[in-house]
Amino acid sequence: MRHQVFRALWIAGIVSNIGTWMQNVGGAWYMTLLTTSPVLVALMQSATSLPVFLVGLPAGALADIVDRRRLLLFTQAWMLLVAAVLAAVSFLGVITPWSLLGLTFALGLGSAMNMPAWQAITPEIVAREDLPSAVTLSSVSFNIARAVGPALGGVIVATAGPAWVFLLNALSFVGVIIVIYRWRRDTRPQPLPPERLLSAMRIGWRYVRYSPALVVVILRAGVFISFGSALWALAPLVARHDLGLTPSGYGTLLGCLGVGALIGAAVLPILRARFSVNAVLGAGTLMFGAATLSLALLREPLLLWPMMVVGGLAWISVMSSLNVAALTSASGWVQARSIAMYMLVFQGGMALASAMWGGVSARLGNPTALCIAAAGLVLGLVVARRWPVSTVAADLSPSMHWNEPAVVLAPKPDDGPVLVMIEYLIDPQRAADFVTVMEALRRQRRRDGALRAGLWRDPADPRRFVETFVTESWIEHLRQHARVTVADRQAQEAAYAFHVGAEPPKVSHFVAERISAKPPVPPPYQGGG
Repeated sequence: MRHQVFRALWIAGIVSNIGTWMQNVGGAWYMTLLTTSPVLVALMQSATSLPVFLVGLPAGALADIVDRRRLLLFTQAWMLLVAAVLAAVSFLGVITPWSLLGLTFALGLGSAMNMPAWQAITPEIVAREDLPSAVTLSSVSFNIARAVGPALGGVIVATAGPAWVFLLNALSFVGVIIVIYRWRRDTRPQPLPPERLLSAMRIGWRYVRYSPALVVVILRAGVFISFGSALWALAPLVARHDLGLTPSGYGTLLGCLGVGALIGAAVLPILRARFSVNAVLGAGTLMFGAATLSLALLREPLLLWPMMVVGGLAWISVMSSLNVAALTSASGWVQARSIAMYMLVFQGGMALASAMWGGVSARLGNPTALCIAAAGLVLGLVVARRWPVSTVAADLSPSMHWNEPAVVLAPKPDDGPVLVMIEYLIDPQRAADFVTVMEALRRQRRRDGALRAGLWRDPADPRRFVETFVTESWIEHLRQHARVTVADRQAQEAAYAFHVGAEPPKVSHFVAERISAKPPVPPPYQGGG
């Protein structure tokens, strides 16, 4: 909190998140008044989460290649405008179930474009050693809003109507816009031009695919949210039709989840100090399964509220642990894209699973659907034990240890593809160990932008190995020079340690030449003998 920009954004974020939770309560409750269809009610959660599934990766790529401050100003202004339109049509009484879904989707679209940039600026505004605490404080901000927003939204809906909730949500974006506008971002001159959007998306996807630690985090998030989303999707239906609650009672139910999340944020540092991240994830999943089961079976609010507190504590334990793991598993140059991939699975999974649980509820009823979800959380935990989250953080700070390519004819930026060859002389007795080390290095080449990577052995000289990797273009290979990290350097040094030549391994660069497919044109006939 000693970082001024972080502190201001943290406070403004609380206000904005309170508005968002008020919006969620007002929108979900309004839909139960407009229709009795369980599918349409469950689709409110899908309308909020589906945009991440649709635009999450482009949003992450944009946040990595454009000015994040300007992108945040645009997305915050977009959400303010949509919330104002939703308030206006509600005051005028011309809203329908489908227009409510459409405007909720538009709000979710702004949120999806906003989230990767919002999370990626955290390492910019706090010191590296403060990053875990900053992530935890961001979770605290979100869950303060989760505790206050639903209850406050329920009271406002009950006393003044949903339109006022939508209007207050629109106003909640003003503070964030002011703070971001006043923030003077430290922009360093970049020696290379920015990436193109489609290329940045492909490289972001490739980075995640070849980052085992990040893949594990994403898989764990997907398994958990597939079943955990049932509680959030069906809570409005249970509150209104099974428990007979008023809007303020529904807000209290969600508020108990928020209170539990606040308690979880307070005790989570103690739990992390005493238990592994996998133990915290396992306990949190079981506790959230118990909360889901209690929503299915308990019909006495005084018994249900404490279980919702337990559910909130479990939710923040799982989500915060996965968020920290996702942030610390990605290099700075691709951080927003990595976050976007994580959120694509998380929010997209919530959107699709919420619609699915709405369909299950329509056929089997709320209690049965929630019992199936609770059982799925336990079964998913058993399956997910095959993918433990890494507890060893690699050093992903830039190392800048690659030398600039020595060239006589400077290639153009878009020339390519580019083939890089590195020649090693290896003791044949140690060849098997060398190949094992090179497999890890191959994954790093692919992760940092290589289209292909391989290792070749010369049958005429068993000592001679050639490593190759190919990038899209010359400019993309130059970007690789800026992307290599301290962990990459350590892997490279491990490979170079096998080299027995008098000189270091020889590095060569080759740029593709365009060979015409047309046959050569013969010279004109000159006549004669």
